Amino acid sequence: MAKSGGKVKFEESLARLEQMLEELESGRLTLDESLARYEEGVKALKKCYEVLRDAEKRVEMLIKTEDGQLDTTPFEAEPPPEQETSDNV
Repeated sequence: MAKSGGKVKFEESLARLEQMLEELESGRLTLDESLARYEEGVKALKKCYEVLRDAEKRVEMLIKTEDGQLDTTPFEAEPPPEQETSDNV
């Protein structure tokens, strides 16, 4: 994946995830190839979540105050849903 300033772009990670999914769904990969794609996909997914989390930190909401003025306040995102791991299964 191409990097810009040492960071992987979200769009590139997402495109690679989609490509890996198509490869996995095709049924043409060997077991070892499938496992390698799965592991690479997990890493790419974590990178996507990291990029999204960083973007959320930079987002501000525009709020109208009681006196009609506009003010900004940091965006308070809901925490991501709990991810199932092999420990919870």
